[in-house]
Amino acid sequence: MIVVTAPTGDIGHQVVESLLEHDTPVRVIVRDPSRLPDILHNKVDVVQGSHADADTVRRAFEGAEAVFWLVPAATKAESVMVAYVDFSRPAAAALKGNGVKRVVGITALGRTTPLADNAGYVTGSLAMDDLIASTGVDFRALTMPSFMDNLLMQAASIKNQGLFFSPISGDLKLPSCATRDIAAVASRLLLDASWSGQEEVAILGPENISFNDMAEIISDVLGKPVRFQQISFEAYKARFLQFGFSEAMAQGMTDMADAKNQGLDLGVERTPENTTPTGFRQWCEDVLRPALLG
Repeated sequence: MIVVTAPTGDIGHQVVESLLEHDTPVRVIVRDPSRLPDILHNKVDVVQGSHADADTVRRAFEGAEAVFWLVPAATKAESVMVAYVDFSRPAAAALKGNGVKRVVGITALGRTTPLADNAGYVTGSLAMDDLIASTGVDFRALTMPSFMDNLLMQAASIKNQGLFFSPISGDLKLPSCATRDIAAVASRLLLDASWSGQEEVAILGPENISFNDMAEIISDVLGKPVRFQQISFEAYKARFLQFGFSEAMAQGMTDMADAKNQGLDLGVERTPENTTPTGFRQWCEDVLRPALLG
C-alpha cells in the first residue's frame, strides 16, 4: 500500500495515475472526496480528512509501505514554520507509530547555499524535511526549482496582455522543471523498495533558462508577442496580500523569490541523474498553449 497526500493537486494526481498504471494498491488522503475524478473512486482507498490531522494520518498510514508527502499551500498560516513543520508533526508521529518504511517528499532546492536560512517557503520546507528525517524513516526529499507549471497562474495575463511577471531578474538563468517529471521521479521511487537511507534528490529540468528566454519561446509557440516584466519585491508581496495571503505567508513568498534571485536554486551541480526530460518549449506546446486556447 502506498499513501498519496494532496492527490488532487498538480503533482499528486499524476503520482496517483502513475501508481495505478503499475497495479499498485493506493490510498489517498483528501479533504473532499468529490474532488477526486469519478474514475478513481473504485480504484483507490480513500481516507477523508486533512493530512495535518493526527487521527487522519494514523488511519491512512496503517499498513502502508510508503508515503508520498506534499504539504499544500497554506496561504493564511501564521508563519512558514507553522505551514510546513507544525502541519507535518502529526504525520511524523504516525510514521513512527505505523512503521512506514519509505517516504518520498516534495521540497525545495537551497540547503547547500548560505541563503537557505532566509528563503521564506524554502526555509520552512527544509525544516519540514529535517522533522521527517528525525523519525528515522528511509526518505527521499525531492528538491525542486520553480515549476514551469506555475506560469499557469499567470495564464490570463499572458493571454490578454501578452505579459508575465516576477521580481526575479529576466536574464538570470535558473533550473525549471515540469510537474509531470516530478511525478515520474516520485512514482519511480515509491515503487522501488530497494533504496534506503536519507538523501536529497534534485529535479532540475533539462536546462537552466531565464524568464526572457521563456518569453521568446512562449511567443514562438503561441504565435504572438509575449514579454516578461520584472516587478519590485514590494509589488510582488502586495499581489499576494491582495490574493488573501497572510502577512507572514506573503512575506514568505517574497523572501523565497529574493533568495532565488540571489542564486538559491544554483547550489546543486547539474548531472545526468538530476536532469529531467521535459523542456520548456515542449511544456508550452503540451500544457500552456492548450490551457490558453481551451
